[in-house]
Amino acid sequence: MPLTPTLILLVACLVVTVFTGWRGQRPPDLIKGPRMAPWRFLMLLFGAISVLLAIHLAALFGITHPGG
Repeated sequence: MPLTPTLILLVACLVVTVFTGWRGQRPPDLIKGPRMAPWRFLMLLFGAISVLLAIHLAALFGITHPGG
C-alpha cells in the first residue's frame, strides 16, 4: 500500500481510537439503558490496527528490525 493511503488510514484509526476511548470511559447512564456498542473493545481493535499501520509506515521508510 502506498504512503498516502497508509497515512490517511493511520490518522483515521487514531481518531476513532481516541473517540471510542472517550466513549468507553464515560460512566453508564442507567436512565438510557445499557450501552449497545462495545466501546472498549473497539478502542483496543482500532489501537491494534493503528500499531500495525505504524509498523507498515516504518517499513515504507526503510526502518527494519535489528535481526532482519
